[in-house]
Order: sequence, then structure tokens, then C-alpha cells
Amino acid sequence: MPKSEKPKPPFDPQAFLAKVGTGRSTLHFRAGQAAYTQGDPADAVFYIREGKLKLTVVSSQGKEAVIAILAAGAFFGEGCLCGQAKRMATASAMTDCALTRLDKVEMTRALHAEPAFSELFVSYLLSRNMRIEEDLVDQLFNSSEKRLARMLLLLARTEKDGKAEPVVAKISQEMLAEIVGTTRARVNFFMNKFRKLGFIEYNGGLHVHSSLRNIVHPE
Repeated sequence: MPKSEKPKPPFDPQAFLAKVGTGRSTLHFRAGQAAYTQGDPADAVFYIREGKLKLTVVSSQGKEAVIAILAAGAFFGEGCLCGQAKRMATASAMTDCALTRLDKVEMTRALHAEPAFSELFVSYLLSRNMRIEEDLVDQLFNSSEKRLARMLLLLARTEKDGKAEPVVAKISQEMLAEIVGTTRARVNFFMNKFRKLGFIEYNGGLHVHSSLRNIVHPE
């Protein structure tokens, strides 16, 4: 009798994203370097393995705006999968970053052939869509103080144990003002208030305590 074939191991999306292969490559960027710029050909999807990255757009009048800050575990550049020919934004590293680049053809193949990978990707898109809806509600109904507090908590990904978590190094108050939709003067005022209340601290960088949630959800 022929020997039974060894069962194929289950597909591991994280291992897939961590390894170089056909249509997949690992890229490293220093803080300030761009993975791609607005107007570049849209021909690949990226996955953040390490670090944080920002997406910015520049208007025809030359005004720049930060539209998203992404951390490890995030995908970006997926517009190429739905007919986007050119990049609509610039993706720049805020810290040293390790990225996986998946060519459009390889990304499409993996989504069709590997249900576990497709589930991971769709789950991410759904969670980001929910985040965009929350951001819109936040912008429409909450004060600039609450919007700033929520953004700092999202950036720091604070835990419920009260431990102070670091925010991206060198994030400026001008950038926070752009994201929140207010002035730098207002951001400065609220940051000083949060520091005096013990919600944030400056200790080799900006650290955020989970107690800052009291501003977003007062008891």
C-alpha cells in the first residue's frame, strides 16, 4: 500500500506575511522615509510588521493633512485592489518600520486561495471602517478636548491597568491639531491640562495613562 501523504499544515497568515516569497518582499524604512508618495503607481498592498506610519494628502493648493496613523498589524495601499491606478496619499514612516509588500497579483491570489488570510484582511477592513465611522461621529458631536483625548488613547493603545503607554516619538502638536481638527493653541492648552491632571506625562517622550479615558467617557 502506498504511504499516506503527510497532511498539509494549516495556513498561517502571520507566517505568510513574515516570509519573503513570490510577489512578497520585506522592506525597512527609517523614520521620515516614504513607502510611497501621492501620485505613485498603485500596484501593491503593504502590511506593517513593526513600527508606526502616517498617511498624508496634499491638496492642489499645497495644503497637507494627516488622514491616518497606522501601527503594527495594519494593512495599507489596498486601493489598488479596487481599480485605484495612483496613490491617493503619501505613506511615511513615523518610526523605524518593517513592512511586507505584496504585489497586487499575489495579494489577489492569496485572498482567493487562502480563506484564513482573507478572513484576516476582511476583519481588518471592517474594523478600520468602524473606526472611520467613529472618527466621523467624534468630529461631528464631540468637543476638541474629547477628540484630542480619544486620539491620544488610540495612538498609545493604553491598557486598562493604568500603565502609561508611549505615543509615537516626535509627534508634534501641529500634527495633533491637523488630526483632531482644531488649532495648535487649543491642543497646547489641553495637553497642559491633561499633564496637570496626571493623564499624560513627558518622560523621554509623551506617555499616556488610561485614566485619560475619563475625559472621553466621564463618569
